[in-house]
Amino acid sequence: MTFDVRIKKLSKNAVTPTYGSAFSAGADLYACLDSALEIPPGETRFVHTGLCAEIPQGFAGLVFARSGLACKKDLAPANKVGVIDSDYRGEIMVAIHNHGKEVRFIEHGERVAQLLIMPYAAANFVESNELSDTVRGEGGFGSTGK
Repeated sequence: MTFDVRIKKLSKNAVTPTYGSAFSAGADLYACLDSALEIPPGETRFVHTGLCAEIPQGFAGLVFARSGLACKKDLAPANKVGVIDSDYRGEIMVAIHNHGKEVRFIEHGERVAQLLIMPYAAANFVESNELSDTVRGEGGFGSTGK
């Protein structure tokens, strides 16, 4: 399934998201910077993409880590998964956290995250005094597979 997502470039140097292969789920987001961005160990910096998007109603943009950046540079989104709502029209930025022990740098044009456009269902939350029974019941963290 494919559909159009309108994007607006805030800078002539912004890079349109691209897919790495015909079957890639996520499109790469690129840093749009005037100079290299330093990220000290244990700190988080916002990386500009220079892009705004018009995500269709009923869909959300989910921003995930790129495995290469996480494994090679210890850099990953600070919030683990970013959510871009369909009514947001501001710049897409990626909060990148340095999990390592060395200063890292992001360069202009570097792939910093991947964007998946996913449908979602909105829930109606209904208060109730009782919930249905299940085999699992109230078993929480680590309770399955025993």
